[in-house]
Amino acid sequence: MALKTNELKEFLDEKVKKYNNRKFIENDPISIPHLFTKRKDIEIAGFLISIIAWGNRKSIINSGYKLLRLMDNSPYDFVMNHSINDLESMNNFVHRTFNSEDLKFFIKRLKIIYERHQSLELLFIPNNEKFLYNNITNFHNLFFSVPHPQRTRKHIANPSRNSAAKRINMFLRWMVRKDNNGVDFGIWDKIPSSVLSCPLDIHSAKTARSLGLLNRNQNDLKALYELDINLRKLDLKDPVKYDFALFGLGVFENF
Repeated sequence: MALKTNELKEFLDEKVKKYNNRKFIENDPISIPHLFTKRKDIEIAGFLISIIAWGNRKSIINSGYKLLRLMDNSPYDFVMNHSINDLESMNNFVHRTFNSEDLKFFIKRLKIIYERHQSLELLFIPNNEKFLYNNITNFHNLFFSVPHPQRTRKHIANPSRNSAAKRINMFLRWMVRKDNNGVDFGIWDKIPSSVLSCPLDIHSAKTARSLGLLNRNQNDLKALYELDINLRKLDLKDPVKYDFALFGLGVFENF
């Protein structure tokens, strides 16, 4: 599908309007953090559901509800005040390859992070960078800077190893993007939307290739960089809004 830049922007802007609204929430993993109103509950619920966000969306959401029940539907309070017995109650949790061993480490690690920082946002703030690739790598390294199960490292992406970091980029979109449409939270104010990257999954990548926004075949960091550059040509201040268009076209319109 060959479109001129202005035609492509007009087409995708219309698709953003179609999908970036509250109707999108119900059947998307973002529905899990939308159950909360307090910032730290939103952060923790959003972070954990983004970490397990691969596979069927219905399955992801079901696992999210199970996870919340295990945390007494109070994510921040549970992270900060859990007991050993509380962690043992998680022994049967599993979503794909993310199991109870991974979950218990994440809970313990988040407690330490929140004891030292007021928000996860402080661990991602860029220093004049145009992208957050290095910041995500730094977060990965910090998260695993304490003793941890080796198997658990795979659950947080590392762009320095050519990962497109789809799930972390999705979480960052949720926390950073600000508009009046009610989908993304926009509760972080120290990171501009201009540095966000599109959560590159099979649906958005397929659509991007069909539209000529992406040529690289692999869904890796190099592909993400190519897509990021092209989306910034359409909207320099809020390029990741086009995630709604690319994802919506791929999932709902079989584009």
